[in-house]
Amino acid sequence: MAANEFQESSYAIEGRHSSNEKAQMSDTHSKRGGWITFSFITGTLIGLTLAGGWGTNLVVYLIEKFHFKSIIATQIGNIVNGSTSLLPVLAAIIADSMLGCYSVIWISSSLSFLGILLLALTAALKSLRPQTCVNGPSLCPMPTKIQFAVLYMGIVLASIGHGGTRFTIAAMGANQFDNAKDQAIFFNWFLNRAALKTEGDTNSDSSIAKPWSLCSVQQVEDLKSLIRICPILSSGIFLSTPIGVLSSLTVLQALTVDRHLGPHFKIPAGTMVVFTLASTAISLTLIDRILYPIWQKLSHQSPTPLQRIALGHVFNALGMIVAALVESKRLKITKAHHLTDETNSTIPMSVLWLVPQMAVVGIGEAFHYPGQVTLYYQEFPTSLRSTSTAMCAMIIGIAYYLSNAVIGITQRTTGWLPDNINNGRLDNVYWMLLVVGVINFGYYLICARFYRYRNVGKENENYISDR
Repeated sequence: MAANEFQESSYAIEGRHSSNEKAQMSDTHSKRGGWITFSFITGTLIGLTLAGGWGTNLVVYLIEKFHFKSIIATQIGNIVNGSTSLLPVLAAIIADSMLGCYSVIWISSSLSFLGILLLALTAALKSLRPQTCVNGPSLCPMPTKIQFAVLYMGIVLASIGHGGTRFTIAAMGANQFDNAKDQAIFFNWFLNRAALKTEGDTNSDSSIAKPWSLCSVQQVEDLKSLIRICPILSSGIFLSTPIGVLSSLTVLQALTVDRHLGPHFKIPAGTMVVFTLASTAISLTLIDRILYPIWQKLSHQSPTPLQRIALGHVFNALGMIVAALVESKRLKITKAHHLTDETNSTIPMSVLWLVPQMAVVGIGEAFHYPGQVTLYYQEFPTSLRSTSTAMCAMIIGIAYYLSNAVIGITQRTTGWLPDNINNGRLDNVYWMLLVVGVINFGYYLICARFYRYRNVGKENENYISDR
């Protein structure tokens, strides 16, 4: 096919696609629930989030009630966190291509309920837990096969249920409103050949004979948009890996220090992640209400998604620095009180020393997670909007698996991560994560420098380097 004929066919296909999109938007716009339906979706999201709280205390539960070794419990926790973050990608694909968001959400919610019910039974019935330790941690009985089966079945079902609702329900909320945006399409010769008709691709009646070998122009453009964003997406994986390691190991740190706030209240070690969530929530408010308006007033434009992600990289690195310094202090206090070889003794150090590292990481999340969600939702094809909102979940899931690998490799090759972290060098682990984070930040800056937005808006018309 000649070049001009290809262009004319391309414009014709795009014109029909645009007309069909407008007609479909006109038909479906009146069916969207708007703020009324959105309020119910918000209530559902709150309930599902509260129900997912079992995951934050899983590591402590495995250590104290099922007598798992600390590092093994941490790795199981990372696997669960990784799975509940990767499953939304599969749920989003199913929602986009087959069942729809509503069906995926109610099925996942049912599985979540069954899983949490089994976990609740392991906590309520003594027969579903191993007996308590007799003479110290070395003589703790291990769970039976039935106890293992009920525990793991509960974890699997709760993980599937939790993962199936994450981000899919966010896409369902977004679908209640009309968020159509203008799109700019850039063609190149290599990928455009996928849309060229060759002999045998069509039947005598002009119907498509080989649908797997002949793509529409829109499909080619969708593929190119995904390929272009992959480098940015990959940098997000190594951005989240140190966060996964920090979240897991901070729980182990909290188990060794004084967690009392006053004579009657003791902070649960598994809830340390709350400080990250609180920091993120507070930071989001301050950023949206104060920082971004000042930014816009000084530069006459809003910060781009790529700039927000870059700030997240910076705060993530600062969080690793704070974590390493705090751990160095904890180890000094441990040695000063001769508690290095003690496993059940409490180090005379307040758990509040661990709050800054979680808070700084939370500030970083307030920058890079919204930036990533905005970028993927804006740059992904319209037909993959649910999938785009699940990209952050996919990144976090892969990052948790990588954090498991980092913990495992570090434990096997160094003496930094023994089961008794009082006898290790957890501070060196954090310094190592800082180095990895800085290298990844350099990689991200290169990717951002050469990235051009697909959906051009008022706030992002050029490269990030031009801002």
